[in-house]
Amino acid sequence: MTDTLSLQLAAWSSALTPGDVPEDQRALARLRVLDSVGLILVVLDSTQGKAALEVALRQGGVGESTVIGAGARLPAGWAALAHATLAHCRDFDDTFADSVVHPGSVVVAVALAVGEATGARGDEILTAIAAGYEVAARLGAAAGRKLHARGFHSTGIVGPFSAAVTAARLYGLDGRQTAQAMGLAGSMSGGLMEFIADGSWSKWLHTGWAAHGGIVAAEFSRAGFPGPLTVLEGDSGLYNAFIGAGEAALGPVTAGLGRDWRGGAAEFKYYPCAHVIQPYIDVALDLRAEHSLVPDEIAEVSCAIAPWCVPIVCEPREPRLAPATELQAIASLPFLVAAALVDGEVTLDTIAAANLNNTEVLALTRRVVHVADPALGSGFDGRLTIHATDGRAFEVPAVSAAADGGKVRAKFRRNAARACDPSHIAAIEAVIDEEAFGVGALMKLLDVSGTNS
Repeated sequence: MTDTLSLQLAAWSSALTPGDVPEDQRALARLRVLDSVGLILVVLDSTQGKAALEVALRQGGVGESTVIGAGARLPAGWAALAHATLAHCRDFDDTFADSVVHPGSVVVAVALAVGEATGARGDEILTAIAAGYEVAARLGAAAGRKLHARGFHSTGIVGPFSAAVTAARLYGLDGRQTAQAMGLAGSMSGGLMEFIADGSWSKWLHTGWAAHGGIVAAEFSRAGFPGPLTVLEGDSGLYNAFIGAGEAALGPVTAGLGRDWRGGAAEFKYYPCAHVIQPYIDVALDLRAEHSLVPDEIAEVSCAIAPWCVPIVCEPREPRLAPATELQAIASLPFLVAAALVDGEVTLDTIAAANLNNTEVLALTRRVVHVADPALGSGFDGRLTIHATDGRAFEVPAVSAAADGGKVRAKFRRNAARACDPSHIAAIEAVIDEEAFGVGALMKLLDVSGTNS
């Protein structure tokens, strides 16, 4: 048999050494850990976080991996399910623009859980994270946004594969075993976009289930239970099943492996929002500050947006104008742009249930309109125009911000502050910054921080 796509990806990932990973990718992986840990800590006391922890803790089993903030240990798969669900619970995690896959909440949760279970060194964990991101980037890019167009949440489809590769590396599986784990992970893929209709929480479970499924797939493969090696390109494989025969761009999936690092393209998120909204928030905040705009002086805000984004953050319009849940607020372009212009910031407090009835924000929300522009859509790109009541107009492109380590660290500290005191936050950051950090030491700090908050 000619090497299938999964065999090629698996051969590369299983042979990867820490020295093979470029320094910039290792630095990014370290920031991904910091970001994801903060995202877990910030929701420990939320309704969603408590529910995820309750379900995971009820499963019991061999105590391999620490459950952050729970004072307990679980099998790696259940710890990862809890952490990956929590990390996505505010839509505050990183994203690939070309596929809208959220890799960090899945990959980092798996790396920490399996890394602790196997006693992996920090450099091994960072290497596994780099491999998981690379697989997520390449598999997501092959489908582009076609999964979303068919009603599937792309993270739920691609996530189990990146989770399986991450876990397989840390379990020490060889190339064939890793490919078979990917074959099994394909049957874990799923996730419907129907949560958009009512703002319910299934979206956030998709990352947890992907992390759990990838670990289970790797464990089954390690036990000698094979999965199909043609899981990606086969007649009934991932792409043909989910988006249709001939619809995926399979050629680039394995091209340049080890030379062309695509995992680094995942963009950090600095606001709790659907990622396509982030550039508009940036522009709104800049224009508000530059021109000292107040809501009463704004006649209309027009957002030019790529057509593929419209059903995600703009339509149907009425629910976007008065979001009833946190998830609906997260996916409302008019609400979050209005909040940025009224409050001068967009934070977790912006989307809290108690603030969804802010009358000043809701009034301006109705003056935020969208215009679909087919020329947009190469990334998270758009254009925002503010028309003032005195006739002035301010038009600025809305584009993705470059990765900013300082902003990621500031975000981590704000998020962690909801669960930890300042000394604990500094200690967590210091451990992650160590050249070869110990995952056991990190998880011990996180366990104490959660239970003593």
